[in-house]
Amino acid sequence: MISYKILFENLNPTYMQPGNQFLFVYGSLLSGFKSSAYEYIFKHFRFVGDANTIGTIYDLGDYPVATDTNTGQVIKGELYEILNAHEWSFVLAQLDDYEGLYPEQEETAQYKRSLIEVALENGQKTQAWAYWYIGDVTGKPVIHLNSMIDYWKVKNK
Repeated sequence: MISYKILFENLNPTYMQPGNQFLFVYGSLLSGFKSSAYEYIFKHFRFVGDANTIGTIYDLGDYPVATDTNTGQVIKGELYEILNAHEWSFVLAQLDDYEGLYPEQEETAQYKRSLIEVALENGQKTQAWAYWYIGDVTGKPVIHLNSMIDYWKVKNK
């Protein structure tokens, strides 16, 4: 179990800077999936708009993943802003746990969180936190759809 007290005490001060309280989602946290994880997002974040960033989507067989590898592919997603800035550290820690950033001793982290540049549909750019797959994608096919939702629609036909 994660000790959130220790996590909070060791937080990098950049988490609290204005403008860094944005979250870019492109997978299971998207509104279109209506997952329990999205319900958490909806509870703590305000939808800013559709957005995109640069990365690469791979097909692992059972599910797709995205990496921050710049192959020139645009990944469509959604940009959110925290509703209550005072909850930022707690909410981010909960999302880190959901994404498995701090696995149990015998497990390996499959994702990382990093601050990235995203562009809204109107061309405005900002920085936001995003979660990227860090597992092995060697030999895995690149998905040439820009949206995880589009991928699932095609895969489940």
